[in-house]
Amino acid sequence: MKKVFQLLIIFTFQTAFSQQAEIFKLKKFRVSVLNDSIQETSGLNFFDGKLYTFNDSGNPAELYEIEKNSGKILKALKVNTENKDWEALTNDGENFYIGDFGNNAGTRKDLKIYKIPFQNNQLENDLMKTISFYYPEQKDFTSKNISTDYDLESMIYLDGKIHIFTKEWASKATSHYIVDPEKFENQVAQKVESYKTGFVVTDACYYNKKLYIVGYTKKTEVFLDIFSETEPGIFFTKNPTHYYLGSALSVGQIEGIAVDENGVYISGEKFNSPIKRTQPSLYFIPKEKLKF
Repeated sequence: MKKVFQLLIIFTFQTAFSQQAEIFKLKKFRVSVLNDSIQETSGLNFFDGKLYTFNDSGNPAELYEIEKNSGKILKALKVNTENKDWEALTNDGENFYIGDFGNNAGTRKDLKIYKIPFQNNQLENDLMKTISFYYPEQKDFTSKNISTDYDLESMIYLDGKIHIFTKEWASKATSHYIVDPEKFENQVAQKVESYKTGFVVTDACYYNKKLYIVGYTKKTEVFLDIFSETEPGIFFTKNPTHYYLGSALSVGQIEGIAVDENGVYISGEKFNSPIKRTQPSLYFIPKEKLKF
């Protein structure tokens, strides 16, 4: 009875909410179930046409090159640092940037991004640098588990800067900040704009003057928003194309997005609920299926 009640609540909420978005059934675009080594995939990124991912907290500090048509692990790259709570991955064509800034409780004062040169398909760990930053607006660091507005799981590299997009549990919005990748003392993240998404943002990708963000709600709805860049580095002046992708119960906890000339790649980590267990998966949406 309890499970039936939970299903009823989830179905009712999803039906009401998803009517505000274009319904797009992500489940139909599953490429594969991911390897056991990347059950908690927490970001996707293309570097020189190759697709990379990693796991979040509690897992080895490694990047994984995966085959984009099968999800198969092609190579594991060890990173000589701690995986406290890795949540986002991007690059500038010469360096990988790993965001160790997961902050579900809003208590962290050690938000950081690792900058690691990447040459000849190898990480140059000896040349790694750490970019530290903080939000000038945050004054309260008491624990507010999954109710803080200072969680973070998304970043892109654009025009010589790192752009981060907060995961705001309380506001159900995202704020866009800029961080300088050439400053290695603790720096102020500069707030640029905000947008009321209605869901928490778990990853972002920039491609061809568009910003792609994915995320979910506490009721398990999964969404994709596609914003147009209206001026350099500005995205939230116009409403996005808004897609409802389904429930985490069927597609997993969506945590990664990457885009290339062929289409959109999305990854979801395993999702356990009283109702069912969903396996971690890789999805691919051909570009002709979405309104780019």
